[in-house]
Amino acid sequence: MESPLLRTGFRRATATCHNPAKRRLFHRSPRCCATPVEATGPRDEIHAAPPIRFSGDNDQFAPRAEFLPERNARRSRNSSGSSRRDGPDDRSLLGRVRMVPASPSYFTATPRYIDNLLHLSALLRKHLTLPLLPVGEAPRVAWKTIDQYKTELAEPVRSKGYNALVQLLKRLNYIHPSLMPAEVTEALERYKRDVQPHLNVPKPILVNEWGVARAVGRRKASSAQVSLVEGEGECLINGRTLSEYFGRQHDRESAVWALKATQRLDKYNVWAVAQGGGTTGQAEAITLGLAKALLAHEPALKPALRRGESSSRAPSLMTV
Repeated sequence: MESPLLRTGFRRATATCHNPAKRRLFHRSPRCCATPVEATGPRDEIHAAPPIRFSGDNDQFAPRAEFLPERNARRSRNSSGSSRRDGPDDRSLLGRVRMVPASPSYFTATPRYIDNLLHLSALLRKHLTLPLLPVGEAPRVAWKTIDQYKTELAEPVRSKGYNALVQLLKRLNYIHPSLMPAEVTEALERYKRDVQPHLNVPKPILVNEWGVARAVGRRKASSAQVSLVEGEGECLINGRTLSEYFGRQHDRESAVWALKATQRLDKYNVWAVAQGGGTTGQAEAITLGLAKALLAHEPALKPALRRGESSSRAPSLMTV
């Protein structure tokens, strides 16, 4: 008959085998785990690393020379050659060298714009005492638009910032041309457009050997080629008379208004070829072309043509 103590011991052993959390860790003695050296063979001896040599304050973590065979070989080759310069080791400069951005505005959102603004401000302060031209007499310059400037810099420049830049350019442009410094002229050229509109001079209209002056007038989608010669007051438009081509009286008066305003209706003959747009647009295109051709015959009539626009029925001749 089993004793209660033996039965309890078997139960505990069985429960322990089925429950890993209750397993006991049995520590084996080193003697049973030891492996004889003869069975595995002799092992390599383990040595500690050699101490680090501290050569100075600026080279605190430089390793010993014996651990850098490649560098030692390179130094020996340099020392044997005649091209090596005598001087301190480059490693000694690492403690004093610090990377500095080339521009003071490197860490801003628009560094190139800020550099341009600072450069123009410095030029203005430097040449602030130079004589200026009278107000309104500065050379006409077409500066780059903000879109052109942003495309050139590839930076998000705001309108307010670009206006401040243009104000500096206009102020520098007022310096007297005879005393304009070369550095200011070079700076202004960088911000000018490639094509200056005010330098585009229209081709002059001349009277040919037959006494005919030809000019072109445009109004919206209409255009007209007008030929003017001294005569008795005839007017042909696309091969038809003025009254046949224009049914409205307003269009007829608009077509010959330049002659009517200067009282030259019976002194010139008009031939016109009009195309595009409607009748009103063609009539006003003939008006502009006729006025240009008339100025070729009589340039002194320009003030009279400008005064002729004051009438309520007169078309605009401001572009003449």
